[in-house]
Amino acid sequence: MQEFLFYIKLGLDHVLDFGAYDHILFLSALAVPFTFRNWKRVVILATIFTIAHCTSLALSVYELFTVDVALIEFLIPVTILLTALFNFAYVFREAMQVGLYLHILATAFFGLIHGFGFSNYFKMLMAEEEDKVTPLLGFATGIELSQVTIILVILTLAYLVLDLLKVKKPIYIAAASILIIAITIPLLIATFPN
Repeated sequence: MQEFLFYIKLGLDHVLDFGAYDHILFLSALAVPFTFRNWKRVVILATIFTIAHCTSLALSVYELFTVDVALIEFLIPVTILLTALFNFAYVFREAMQVGLYLHILATAFFGLIHGFGFSNYFKMLMAEEEDKVTPLLGFATGIELSQVTIILVILTLAYLVLDLLKVKKPIYIAAASILIIAITIPLLIATFPN
């Protein structure tokens, strides 16, 4: 049980690390178009992200698939940028008209990329472990708990901006997405492959 709790904490710290804020940016971009009225959609997307993230960790830990770290470090901000840009579909169309299936596929693919970004460190942690399933499940639990926390913060922010300040939803989505893009551009530049 102690080991499981250790990996839950590791998952929580991995996502909620303000020093490595790529997860927070990605989840913010993912959650911006949603409100408490359609919270299930964004939780489904976050869960799909967690499953994909942990799938790439498992592929790496069991040495079934590896990816060039420099490429992954560049692709992570690309996924954030693409997710923020996708939000403009919500600006120009009603949220319920935007296809969830495309969003699910993109989120799953992006989850794989983010998981490979952490895979070398996680594989090093797991080197001495005989049981690799328990740590993976603990880590996935920690990731999911932290993602739900971030989503709750973003949905609360949406409530404050949309319902209390009466900002129109397309303006809120566009402004938040532009802010995320602006924060992501330096990450893209810093990780651009040489």
